[in-house]
Amino acid sequence: MKKVLLHICCGVCALASLKRLKKEGFYVEGFFYNPNIQPFTEYLKRKETALAVHNLNKINMIEGAYNLKQWLDICRKYKDEKEGGLRCRRCYELRLKETAKVCKEKEFDYFTTTLSISPYKRSEAIIEIGEILGKKKFLAVDFKKQEGFKETISLAKKHQFYRQNYCGCIYSKSKLKAKDRK
Repeated sequence: MKKVLLHICCGVCALASLKRLKKEGFYVEGFFYNPNIQPFTEYLKRKETALAVHNLNKINMIEGAYNLKQWLDICRKYKDEKEGGLRCRRCYELRLKETAKVCKEKEFDYFTTTLSISPYKRSEAIIEIGEILGKKKFLAVDFKKQEGFKETISLAKKHQFYRQNYCGCIYSKSKLKAKDRK
């Protein structure tokens, strides 16, 4: 059985992604690595949900370091970018680079990410970055296809899991607030 390290942006996004990978015959472990999530209380809520999803699915979860300074150093100069722009691309790169590193260290056959399940994320950019970083180790899956997003939301409601209303970074949250004021 091939082993996959699944980067998890939040527990809710992992629900349908885990189900699909397991159905396709993979052994899956999760990797919760999200130094972009702010404030820290939000990070803790998402981590708690990710742990609940892992317990529900009886899989192991690895937690990466929460290094907000590193994320800010990389993404701060793109703070005014629109959602899906260079800031997001740099954020995807940071998280996928760390996932590829853990994949290699822990001798997984593949790695992939739940980031592609969101209709608000650019799957083609995520897959391109994953393939550049991981070469043949990156499992290029657009989890939103085959009703993935719809299924993950349905499962989240069924299990009453916490769902956030922004990607996680302070810049997306401030843009959300600005949009609400209009």
